[in-house]
Amino acid sequence: MNIHEYQGKEVLKQYGVVVPNGKVAYTVEEAVEAAQSLGSAVTVVKAQIHAGGRGKAGGVKVAKNLDEVRTYASEILGKVLVTHQTGPEGKEVKRLLIEEGCDIRKEYYVGVVVDRATGRVVMMASEEGGTEIEEVAAATPEKIFKEVIDPAIGLQMYQARKLAYSINIPNELVNKAAQFMVALYSAFVDKDCSIAEINPLVVTGDGAVIALDAKLNFDSNALFRHKDIQALRDLDEEDEKEIEASKFDLSYIALDGNIGCMVNGAGLAMATMDIIKYYGGDPANFLDVGGGATTEKVTEAFKIILSDPKVEGIFVNIFGGIMQCDIIANGVVEAAKQVGLNQPLVVRLEGTNVELGKQILSESGLNIVSADSMADGAQKIVSLVQ
Repeated sequence: MNIHEYQGKEVLKQYGVVVPNGKVAYTVEEAVEAAQSLGSAVTVVKAQIHAGGRGKAGGVKVAKNLDEVRTYASEILGKVLVTHQTGPEGKEVKRLLIEEGCDIRKEYYVGVVVDRATGRVVMMASEEGGTEIEEVAAATPEKIFKEVIDPAIGLQMYQARKLAYSINIPNELVNKAAQFMVALYSAFVDKDCSIAEINPLVVTGDGAVIALDAKLNFDSNALFRHKDIQALRDLDEEDEKEIEASKFDLSYIALDGNIGCMVNGAGLAMATMDIIKYYGGDPANFLDVGGGATTEKVTEAFKIILSDPKVEGIFVNIFGGIMQCDIIANGVVEAAKQVGLNQPLVVRLEGTNVELGKQILSESGLNIVSADSMADGAQKIVSLVQ
């Protein structure tokens, strides 16, 4: 789960991470009032969307007076920002962060991620702050420094100081920067983050070490432990179909194609999308119904797929181990009847109760094309939608 920058900064403040003073605003008048209350000589007006690259897209403006705050807030609120992370459709700005300016001496990057290669949390740092870390990795990878963290003892001060020295933090501020890094790591672990990224981390003219931006993503599987984080969820930033899927514990991600997919198991779902592409088709979604799906769950999954107007056909690919083929078949038949299915439907069933599942489909009276294998099913659905 993602949250907004201003929310991430509020979380980090609980751990002693220093952030600029700021207030969220939903209207132009609220933005002006927030700037007035901050009383800063320079005020930053920042679009709040779940995507990076806001500055390049015109979503971050520096105002020197209240009139400029009003102008920039009017321009940004309601604007659709298109960045490298939003896709071509962009995201509409519905809230702003009004923040005090600061005397930036130098910008840095600090991020915490889970490294699959080591199976441990890794802190990364670079003196190329304010730049997309992917660009730094591609152009100057030697400027990215890493510390692998032992989960038993956490990030040690000597590791944090080593990173601070490596990215050329001024000597007199190394201890402050190290404390900042340790606090960031504590927040990452305590809140079950998947990413904690500060870009830029800045040192100021008066010797402060501040998180000028903050991006926190959380492991959705751990949200039951964090009601405070769950409360920060902004449904306006999420796809409606993905929101609906989450209510039924379905793993759904919308894509741009025209072939809806319903599969059990993440690996099989990925393979199904690959084979559809291989035979010249385009998947409209990733959808994993999981191993313990009920007829109701399958029915809802079907409805979610069909709620996408781009879907011109559906491929159901089930390998029944824990999931029984007759349950899938009942769900498919029930959903097709409820939504009045007009699109081509190809179903491949294999595994537990497969014969019973096929019998349910054949006796349903619906126009369902049966497939003998994954490749056969992919070829059939691609030819039907074309």
